[in-house]
Amino acid sequence: MSDIFKYGIDTLSVGKAIDIAAGKIKGILVPEVIARIQTSHGYVQTIVSQHTTVYGINTGFGPLCDTKISEEDTRALQYNILQSHSVGVGASIPEEVARIMLITKVHALAQGYSGAALTTLERIIWHIENKVTPLVPEKGSVGASGDLAPLSHLFLPLIGLGHVWYKGQKTDMQAVLQQENLQPVVLGPKEGLALINGTQFILSFAVKAVHRLHNALEAADIIGALSLEGLMGTAKPFDPRLHAIRPFPGNQLVAHRLKTLLDNSEIMASHVDCGRVQDPYSLRCMPQVHGASRTAWLHLLELTTIELNAVTDNPIIFSATDTISGGNFHGQPMALPLDYATVAAAELGNISDRRCYMMIEGRYGLPKLLINDAGLNSGFMIPQYTTAALVTENKTLCFPASADSVPTSLGQEDHVSMGSISGRKLNQVIDNLEYILAIELLYAAQAVDFRRPMKSGPVLEAVHKYAREKVTFADKDRIFANDIAALHQIVADQSLVRVANEAAAQHQLPLNGIYHDQFGLY
Repeated sequence: MSDIFKYGIDTLSVGKAIDIAAGKIKGILVPEVIARIQTSHGYVQTIVSQHTTVYGINTGFGPLCDTKISEEDTRALQYNILQSHSVGVGASIPEEVARIMLITKVHALAQGYSGAALTTLERIIWHIENKVTPLVPEKGSVGASGDLAPLSHLFLPLIGLGHVWYKGQKTDMQAVLQQENLQPVVLGPKEGLALINGTQFILSFAVKAVHRLHNALEAADIIGALSLEGLMGTAKPFDPRLHAIRPFPGNQLVAHRLKTLLDNSEIMASHVDCGRVQDPYSLRCMPQVHGASRTAWLHLLELTTIELNAVTDNPIIFSATDTISGGNFHGQPMALPLDYATVAAAELGNISDRRCYMMIEGRYGLPKLLINDAGLNSGFMIPQYTTAALVTENKTLCFPASADSVPTSLGQEDHVSMGSISGRKLNQVIDNLEYILAIELLYAAQAVDFRRPMKSGPVLEAVHKYAREKVTFADKDRIFANDIAALHQIVADQSLVRVANEAAAQHQLPLNGIYHDQFGLY
């Protein structure tokens, strides 16, 4: 993968957006794009000088679209819009999400349909490269007419206002400009509107969700396979012939992964003829349930990739005589799949909780509550209370924000997407899901220890070994919150999945089979 990304030309992917935000890839403006930006900016100057009436350039905004603005006031209009629309409330969004907002806005503006000046894009890129990240409140966008409030806060620092993360501290932007010997950007006609019209808030939360949910899906398969071993389940439901006659790609991928993870396992081989007819659904139906969530994730990935390379400004400037005031800023195309993916993420937690419950029931040769001296010890009874609580919290977050619409802008914006809420809620559900999976890993590692000296297959052995480096076998009660925190760390930071993938590569096991490219992030 190249360490250079050409804004406005190259295709931006979820993985590349994450890597640019982390400083692993450098985003640049090449001469071809610079010329395109300057041409588009020239169109706006021509519109202003010829007094052609174009929304947002020499008119007011929203319900004030019929109010003409004089040529001398067109610059002041852009400053006013950034200040008046900065009405966000609540905690600041994560720095990484704010940086992704900057990156996606540059890529959209660089396509040359927005009329922004080159100096404006160059200053945004300066913010990205120096990690001078604006503080953006998490609440206040209705996900239509652009993410107006959060984008206004994002770009206040351009004009010397607002606050930023600077050298690890929350700092007033005026102080940063003085320290860096910089002047505020002078915005030209339409630039303020170009900056705050767009779906970059929704999109950036979608980017994070796609990245995080992909990891959770991978981890769910791995941890689910370990749980199945601890419960002495069967791998027969993962036979590819079964899934060939109901060929959903997500189901087939999960079945392939589970079968590969469980192959060459002494534990699995030890009970081939045990007489157990079939497993409960949370084991047997992992391909169908995890697979359905994979399908939802893939849909979100596809639409996020389209949005990453789209122009969601308004109005769109094709030339000095050809402009269109449309609705590309409306968040509905992202709001619906984000809500769908929220249910998909919650369902991974639902089925994981059921496997946790099964492991403490005292069935299939496991001790009740996964501890030998139950009674004196409560063992692993209570962590499942936590999964139950998190699962229920996730259910309450599954109401689709996109099913609601509250008219704004005196009725001019009479249908809105609420996609900004959809994006935030999905990431909240993933927060909870990562803890649920960590608790299942805690249970599965304990259950497998009761099957020793038999071993798992090479990938699950590596996973179990890694988990045991963080949390030891429990032979009596202790503060299990510490164990959960340690395992949550390796689930959330993606190191658990990395260990599994490295072990699979080492043993030449095609863990993702033919589906690797289709289900990848790059």
